[in-house]
Amino acid sequence: MDIKLPKLGEGAESGVVVSILVKEGESVTEGQTLLELENEKAVAPIPSSAAGVVSRIHVKEGDQVSVGATLVTLGDQAESSKPTASAKPTAAGSKTAEPTPATPAPSSDQAVAVLEEVPTKSEAPIAAPPAIRRLARDLGIDLARVRGSERGGRIGMEDLRNYVQLVQRLAFQRRETPATRKPGLAEPIDFAKWGPVRRQPLSPLRQTIARRMSESWHRTPRVTQFDEADITGLNELRKRHAPAYDQAGTRLTLTPLLLKAVVGTLQQHPVVNSSLDETAGQLVLKDYFHIGLAVDTEAGLMVPVIRNVDQKPLLELCREVEALAAKARERKLSLEELKGGTFTVSNQGGIGGGHFTPIINQPEVAILGLGRGALKPVVQDGEITPRLLLPLALSYDHRVIDGGVAARFMVDLVQALQTFPEDTVGL
Repeated sequence: MDIKLPKLGEGAESGVVVSILVKEGESVTEGQTLLELENEKAVAPIPSSAAGVVSRIHVKEGDQVSVGATLVTLGDQAESSKPTASAKPTAAGSKTAEPTPATPAPSSDQAVAVLEEVPTKSEAPIAAPPAIRRLARDLGIDLARVRGSERGGRIGMEDLRNYVQLVQRLAFQRRETPATRKPGLAEPIDFAKWGPVRRQPLSPLRQTIARRMSESWHRTPRVTQFDEADITGLNELRKRHAPAYDQAGTRLTLTPLLLKAVVGTLQQHPVVNSSLDETAGQLVLKDYFHIGLAVDTEAGLMVPVIRNVDQKPLLELCREVEALAAKARERKLSLEELKGGTFTVSNQGGIGGGHFTPIINQPEVAILGLGRGALKPVVQDGEITPRLLLPLALSYDHRVIDGGVAARFMVDLVQALQTFPEDTVGL
């Protein structure tokens, strides 16, 4: 019985194998995790749909696999002792899998021939993962012209890169100028000629981050509004109630307090909690408040979504913030926990720094960046006194939000932080 990659979720068609948790000859039960697959920003366990003995593992760590691809073949105990159809006896009498021949990538001397031999359109189906298809589409590359070197002629990132380099060499041979070339990848540079270099492949997570940030940067006319909030009183309020939260098994940090203040301000300015439907020419105003919280992890930036922040008591919110942050760092977030946000908060206060310009997390229309609070001299009632000031930066989509709306949002947010009600905090 073949165990194939099931549907991963809406819009998810492929992933990268990050770990294989079984071995050939091992017995597995129905529902047991066979391997872990990285897709977008989540790592998902792939369970076995039946019980049996692993007779063959068809993938290895690092492989990109698509929905429907065979991952593992299961047999019963008797079948597991039989050789598979693709095994051949070696001189020592052992069995070894017959390797699948791969099509070698063309050499640089074949550049012109390769490009002119391959027809513009191919009758054979093109085998390539969604990420490769998307990149080729963005670059205006016809994948029928690209020769795949992976198993079964599948096109990988290295094949696409080789093709782009061949196109650039051919363009040089034909003396094309940069102005006449199609938009695409930047011209590759041989950095090794100046000194030692090290290369490492981009993880699927980093590729996803890069793609989404690029899309947001190019598609959204963004403006950033800066301000500071005096959180001296809010921090003292936190310190007074922190012991009670410790006894309840969680920590009272500034983040849940900030989320409550943000949601209260969003309720006053619903356009900041919206999305733009460009196809329909409509503004989608959301009557729910699902706040994305950017979490810094070793693998990259993760943004789990905390749902219905307006409806949750502060104690429950503290527990959820702590739990989701831990799941993000351990790469145990599900795809659903990364979707559905209406507004995002990026808090760098735990690291340091002041104001910065966060990039909008599409399809949202605004994101709030928080720096580290710092003691600064402030004039109050004619006297200079030290106050704890928090840097705020609101980046917003100027197609939807005007400067006046953004400024009023920031004024109301500062007011909410400086007059936070104590009855919201007490247990």
